[in-house]
Amino acid sequence: MSDAKEIEITAKDLPLHCPTAAVAAWSSHPRVFLDITKTGEVACPYCSTKYKLKAGQVILQH
Repeated sequence: MSDAKEIEITAKDLPLHCPTAAVAAWSSHPRVFLDITKTGEVACPYCSTKYKLKAGQVILQH
């Protein structure tokens, strides 16, 4: 069983980075930007938190 959290995000949350603003600064790792555009999900290499794009969300790429 994994202790990793899974967080559902929307297109408004992009660009995605971990830790997010909701995480207390004292308990966080260095900020890393994560690319969720290719597969719709990604895991943080530091804390293993899994981020998943909410169903029906559309990412506009420039």
